Amino acid sequence: QVSLVESGGGSVQAGGSLRLSCEASGNIYARTCMAWYHQAPGKEREPVAAIYNRNGKTLVRASVKGRFTIAQEKGSDTMIMDMRSLKPEDTAIYYCGADSTDCVGRSWLNGMQFWGKGTQVTVSS
Repeated sequence: QVSLVESGGGSVQAGGSLRLSCEASGNIYARTCMAWYHQAPGKEREPVAAIYNRNGKTLVRASVKGRFTIAQEKGSDTMIMDMRSLKPEDTAIYYCGADSTDCVGRSWLNGMQFWGKGTQVTVSS
């Protein structure tokens, strides 16, 4: 139906940068809204950023606002998230999600329909 494959995770020092990528395939109408979530050990998966490709609107959680930027590559099935000024508290598995509905307008309520397997981001002090 929809396949999502993340890449770009790794280990960095605090203050460093990473670019996460999500390559999507399958029914394009089932992935009009794309998002990044993360999950730290012992915690629930939570949203980080989202982009609704029908109108280009984005949503970024307060804790990463000004540091992370989400975008859809023009004419591509790849969604990226540029992360800079990384902090140890950003350490988590980052998951790509996709949905056929406006995940930005609903502020991530009810989650996403499809998920990738995740990519690990580790930020050391």
